[in-house]
Amino acid sequence: MAQSAGKKWTGLVAATFTPFTSQGEINLSEIGPYIDYLTQKQGVNKIFVNGTTGEGMSLSVAERKLLAEDWCRKAKGKMEQVILHVGCTSLKDSQELARHAKELEVDAIAVISPSFFKPRSAETLRAYLQKVAAEAPALPFFYYHIPALTGVTLPASDLLEGIETLIPSFCGVKFSGTDLLDLGQCISHSQPDWSILYGVDEQLLAGLAMGAHGGVGSTYNYLGSHMNKLLVEFESGNLAQARSLQFKMQELIRHAIKIGFDLGVNKQLMNEVSGLQLGPPRLPIRPCPQEHAASLMQKYKDLFSVD
Repeated sequence: MAQSAGKKWTGLVAATFTPFTSQGEINLSEIGPYIDYLTQKQGVNKIFVNGTTGEGMSLSVAERKLLAEDWCRKAKGKMEQVILHVGCTSLKDSQELARHAKELEVDAIAVISPSFFKPRSAETLRAYLQKVAAEAPALPFFYYHIPALTGVTLPASDLLEGIETLIPSFCGVKFSGTDLLDLGQCISHSQPDWSILYGVDEQLLAGLAMGAHGGVGSTYNYLGSHMNKLLVEFESGNLAQARSLQFKMQELIRHAIKIGFDLGVNKQLMNEVSGLQLGPPRLPIRPCPQEHAASLMQKYKDLFSVD
């Protein structure tokens, strides 16, 4: 599965939910059907595992290893690319997960900034990322920028200054922020073989217009087929059609925000649309109330003509 050097990462990448039982334990039996659903029903053949959508920061190191092994084993021959998030609040845990990812021969790893003791400068964050990347030097390495959750507001573009000398395997940024100035600076100052993947689903079209090479997001689990159409329309120069699809997604997300959009609501919508049994989220995230799930599913059907 290893990513060839210099190959661009493009298209949609589904940030996968972690399947749990009703008791909150990992449910590996749903991963195979989940992969088939993504590839056969949504036309999505790239995944981002153990990230925010997968509740990676709420999982133990042992759980993350177990999930990574199962996702990689079952994705073989079905998924084009698997990006594994190995970031933790502990440097040692991140390094351990990077070494494990090397054994699994994933296509790339990604690392989020530590969020309890926060790096105060781009230099400090670069040093942290370098320590993790060094444990798997042959694996393409993404910085995972998500300031709304980490509280680390250092511009991602500042981080990129000279990073290729510290991390030769550096291949890009998963940019999950709304600052289009910073996004644009990341893209304009990227090395030719880097990829910038935009992570704000409701602004995908804006990210593409700025020059993002693809998108990583949770909604591509159940809106992948529609957002693949957006990519086609954008690449064909049909901006009116691309906007129409983006606006539909925005209307769905706006409705979700009104009823309290969070990971619990998002995961329940995936359960409803896909028919998979991915279970509830893990505390401190609360399960989605049934009335909210019904309201959101009706909006989904109204917007995307689902029978």
